[in-house]
Amino acid sequence: MKPGSLAVSLLPLAAALHAADGPARPSVLIIHTDEHNVRTLGCYRARMAEEQAFLWGAGIAVETPHIDAIASRGALCERFYAASPVCTPSRASFVTGRYPQNTGAPANDRPMRDDMVTFAEVLRRAGYRTGYAGKWHLDGIAKPGWAPARKFGFEDNRAMFNRGHWKQFEDTPTGPGVKVRNARGEPTYDVGGADAASFSTDFLADKAIAFIRAHRGEPFCFMLSIPDPHGPNTVRPPYDTQFQHFAFQLPPSAQGAGRMENMAGYFGMVKCIDDNVGRIVATLQDTGILANTLVVFTADHGDMCGEHGRVNKGLPHDGSARIPFVIAYPGRVPPGLVIREALSTVDFKPTLLGLLGVPPDDGNEGRDASALFLTGRAPAGWEDVACSRHAGGGWLMAVNRRHKLVVYRDSDPCLFDLVADPFEMENLFGKEALRPTVRALGKALADYAARCREPHAEQPAIRADLDWAAEATGPYTPPQRAQPGAGGARRARAGGNDD
Repeated sequence: MKPGSLAVSLLPLAAALHAADGPARPSVLIIHTDEHNVRTLGCYRARMAEEQAFLWGAGIAVETPHIDAIASRGALCERFYAASPVCTPSRASFVTGRYPQNTGAPANDRPMRDDMVTFAEVLRRAGYRTGYAGKWHLDGIAKPGWAPARKFGFEDNRAMFNRGHWKQFEDTPTGPGVKVRNARGEPTYDVGGADAASFSTDFLADKAIAFIRAHRGEPFCFMLSIPDPHGPNTVRPPYDTQFQHFAFQLPPSAQGAGRMENMAGYFGMVKCIDDNVGRIVATLQDTGILANTLVVFTADHGDMCGEHGRVNKGLPHDGSARIPFVIAYPGRVPPGLVIREALSTVDFKPTLLGLLGVPPDDGNEGRDASALFLTGRAPAGWEDVACSRHAGGGWLMAVNRRHKLVVYRDSDPCLFDLVADPFEMENLFGKEALRPTVRALGKALADYAARCREPHAEQPAIRADLDWAAEATGPYTPPQRAQPGAGGARRARAGGNDD
C-alpha cells in the first residue's frame, strides 16, 4: 500500500459518517422469526387468491394486524427468499451479506468464521448502539450458549443464546437462563406454567423494549430473534386454545397425503408474536422515536406446514424457501409499496446500509436494493434473480418474480410458473416455449455459482444440468446420477425440525 493511501481510502467513510452524526440519524429495529410460513400473515394473504390465502381450509387464518401495519406504513417484498432455507446458513447470509458457503456456516451448527463483518459491526463502527436478544445459531454446537464471546458487532448480547427452542426463560443473578428443567437439571422445552413474563416470545420482547427505552436518545440497531413459530408447536395460554376450533386440512399440493404438525399451536405462536410486535412498536411510539426508526419484520426461512405433504424446511418450494419481509422507514420508504423483484437474505446487509446511507464494507456478495425501497424502481442494470442452495448439496435454485428453476443432484430439473401455479404442482422444464426462461435462469444460476464459489455446482449431475440450462441446445438428456430417481422437487427431503 502506498504511503497515505489508507487515509485517502477512509475519507469517503469518514465524510459519510460525519454527515450522519446529526440528530436525524435513524435507529434500526429488526424483528426476526424462525421457520415462518408467509401465508400466516394477513399482509401476504391479502395479495393472494382465496385458495392460496386460506391454505389450510376456507376461512382458516390467524390475524396479524401489528405486522400488517408495518407493511402498510412501508413496503412488502412479495418474493424474498432464504439464501439457504435452514437456520444457520440463512442467518449467516442475513447478517454478513455473503452466501452461506463463504461464511464458514453453510449448514446447521457450523460456527461462522471470525473474520465475518456483520451489518451490526458496520453500524457499531458508525456510532450506533447495538444489541441482540434471542436465538443466534451461528456459534457452533453450544446449546443454549448464552452471550457468546464472539459478538460480531452486537455489543449487548446478554440475552443472545446460540440455539434451542426453549419455551420459558427467566432472569438470574448471572443473566438470562432457561426457566424449566428436568430431574437431572437439564433445560427442557416444557411450556407448562408459562405466562406473559416467562414465555420465550414475551420474555425476549421485554428485552427489546428495555433496550429501546435505554437507548431512545441515541441511534441504535437492535435485532430481536424470536425462536417461534419453529417447533415444537406449543404456546402459552390463551394462545394454546385460541385456534383449536379450526378443522385444519392438508394443503392442495399435498394431494391428500403427508402430514401437518399441530397447526393450532403454530397459529397460536404467530398470534403471540404479532401481539408482541404490537407492544414493541407501541414502545417506539411512546418514546417518541417511531417516526425515526427503520423497522423490519422477517424470518430465517419458512415451514412447509403440510404443503406437498411435508413439514419443516430445507426444500426449494416457496413454503420453505420464501420468507416474509416487510419494512417501514418513515419519510423514506413510501407507504404501501410492494416490491415484486426477487430478493434474498444475502441482499439484506448491503440494502440496509444503503437505506441508512452508511458505506458498505468490502466482501458483500448481495446486492444493494435500497433504490427499490426508496423509489419503487430497480437501479440500472438490475437483474431480477435471487439464488438459493440446499445446505446438504441436494439442489440449487434461481427465481425471479414469476419463474423458479431448480437443478438437483439426484433428480431431473424443475421449472415452475409461480403466478399460474403458485402451489408448484406442474413442472414446465420440458416445455419448448419456455426454453428462453430456462436459459435465462440457468445462466444466472451458473453465473452465481462461478462468482460465489458454489461447491454444489461441481457435482457432475448438477454441473451437467446447469450447463444444459444455460446453453439450452438440443433435447434435454438427463445426466448419470449417483442416486437416480424421479419426481423432481417432490423428492427433495426437508431439513428436519432441528434447533
